Amino acid sequence: MISTRMILFATASTLMLSGCATMEGTPTDMPQADATPVKAAALTYPATRRGDVVETQFGVAVADPYRWLENDVREDSEVAQWVAAQNAVTDAYLAKLPGRDAFKARMTQLYDYERIGTPTKKGGRYFYSRNDGLQNQSVLYVRDSLDGPGRVLIDPNGWSADGATALAEWSPSEDGTKLLYSVQDGGTDWRSVKVLDVATGKPMSDEVKWVKFSALDWAKDGSGFYYSRFPEPKAEGTFQSLNTNQAIYFHRLGTPQSADVKLYATPSKPDLNHVGQVSDDGRWLTVTSSSGTDDRYELNLIDLASKDRTPRLLIPGFDNNWSYVGNRGSTFYFQTNKDAPLLRVVSLDISQAKPQPKTIIAEDKATLDGVSLVGGKLIADYLVDAKTEVRVYNLDGSLERKIALPGIGSAGGFAGTFDDDETFFSFTSFARPTTVYRYDVKTGGVAVWAQPKVAFDPDDYSVEQRFYASKDGTRIPMFVIAKKGIDRTGGSPTLLYGYGGFNISLTPSYSVTRMAWLDAGGVVAVANLRGGGEYGKAWHDAGRLANKQNVFDDFIAAGEYLKAEGITGKDQLAIEGRSNGGLLVGAVVNQRPDLFAAALPGVGVMDMLRFDKFTAGRYWVDDYGYPSKEADFRNLYAYSPYHNIKSGRDYPAIMVTTADTDDRVVPGHSFKYIAALQHADTGPEPKLIRIETRAGHGSGKPTTKIIDEFADMYAFIGYHTGLTR
Repeated sequence: MISTRMILFATASTLMLSGCATMEGTPTDMPQADATPVKAAALTYPATRRGDVVETQFGVAVADPYRWLENDVREDSEVAQWVAAQNAVTDAYLAKLPGRDAFKARMTQLYDYERIGTPTKKGGRYFYSRNDGLQNQSVLYVRDSLDGPGRVLIDPNGWSADGATALAEWSPSEDGTKLLYSVQDGGTDWRSVKVLDVATGKPMSDEVKWVKFSALDWAKDGSGFYYSRFPEPKAEGTFQSLNTNQAIYFHRLGTPQSADVKLYATPSKPDLNHVGQVSDDGRWLTVTSSSGTDDRYELNLIDLASKDRTPRLLIPGFDNNWSYVGNRGSTFYFQTNKDAPLLRVVSLDISQAKPQPKTIIAEDKATLDGVSLVGGKLIADYLVDAKTEVRVYNLDGSLERKIALPGIGSAGGFAGTFDDDETFFSFTSFARPTTVYRYDVKTGGVAVWAQPKVAFDPDDYSVEQRFYASKDGTRIPMFVIAKKGIDRTGGSPTLLYGYGGFNISLTPSYSVTRMAWLDAGGVVAVANLRGGGEYGKAWHDAGRLANKQNVFDDFIAAGEYLKAEGITGKDQLAIEGRSNGGLLVGAVVNQRPDLFAAALPGVGVMDMLRFDKFTAGRYWVDDYGYPSKEADFRNLYAYSPYHNIKSGRDYPAIMVTTADTDDRVVPGHSFKYIAALQHADTGPEPKLIRIETRAGHGSGKPTTKIIDEFADMYAFIGYHTGLTR
């Protein structure tokens, strides 16, 4: 199953959750009160030129004095000088923070253990990623048998001096003799796709470029592969221009990219995205088209056995989620929310002229999160109050069993073919690093395939799920994690994390960086805000478009709850969010600056009137609306972080983070926002920006850069919440 939404937003909410780690030491290892204090009032920010751009929209004069900061830092010397000046001020401030070196040392220690990914089985071989601990990029391995020795196939750690060139997506051919893989440089969403001979470990001559937001799928006979790409952008717009006119191509091995065959495109509808996936039997190419980030798809089928390969429209209308699960002959299985807001599994008989959906797995009270067709079974994972539950069904829809999981957490994987007798899945939780399990489809047996060796006891940490009331009375779930035994009588410095958008669910997941915060004596809270997918379509709808304020209300209510319950105290609450979560942090700080002691808006969407002008921003109208439509404009203008900074009110300490190669949420959002913050009268607490180089929205970031960034971030909020003073 391929989700266009996840292709577009896979890193949007999960960057913070990357990495697994060991934990040792006690809170006393962190710096105490004798550290040199930081004087925020002594900060002098770089001068930022204010322009005179004012545009009247629907009778409203909208000032945009920092429009020039939207220019690409690589191409505009004034922007480059501004970035250097901002980083100089931030670096000098961070250098004085008492917890910075300790956090960096602890995170380095925590990252230093073996991490193995969920394997993909093809042709009797098992392909999987492995990181020995502190490698900047994970290495791709292969085993020739289930328990055989692994050998290195691709080690990207030598691809660049700074470790910022990454192995991104990869896919073995059906017989396991070749490997399709993509290269990501400096964090960009653009990919170059290459092919490797598995037996020799040597690259083949094939290469395709300008691939983005694409599935990579082999022809079953291994003759070539299917991919999606955009036209090559102009040099000056590589990282900022809008992405339009995506098309699906077939590349035959041994031929140049110029000979690739275009199979599907919609030049009359340039805003559509198209993802191709080969059916289980190899006969069909399913073409899933979307116009944005919503799970609303139109489906076409291309008969790969035909000569003309004329697309056949199977599901018209862009009304519902239709995610391909698998097929047996003419019976195709889909996950859909048609007539089922919490989703169901249906079959379609494509031999019929107008196939009608037949329910196989009916809608449940829990949210259906994913389905796979493996070993003649349908393996479905559900979200039950944001926690995973896995059920195995027969093809007639009867429940065979539930797969027992180690506890409250998140499971994923379950890939394979109809004839496989095994599949693999991962399990993780807030205090448990990812473990990989083998599942025997016939017997239902579960066995550990790869388990990290950690030097701490997960039972030393408490994980609670609590529920609190939002402003309108809606019941919101929130996880609260802390190390047992810390003194919490006066409240604890607490990091509250949220996202709240694009139907993306925040489920329990292990994070090295969060564990370092917990080890220092802090508390972590993760709120499952409306706008996410935890409770299906209605939950998503309740937090987007005209309902977006509900997300901010939910997050503010989470902070108020943490204080009312004594989990955190006065001047002890920090907040973090990334991408859409960066927007969240920016908006709630404007609305309730008194509630928070520190804030970390990362790679955020901060100018809600111009987000659709750059790269992938046009897709986000499904959640945000159209700035060009009056009703949407007025809603967006009311909460846009850049436009709603209030002078004359004391704001918390704020450190914005972004990166120069972020071509998902272009850094101009963060640049303009921090310039406006520094210009306004928002009190003595610091308003800083940390701008990473050779990095993007999150994926592919090397371990060293992750450690440096989060050590800076947590030292910053640690100081301003009293954790490291």
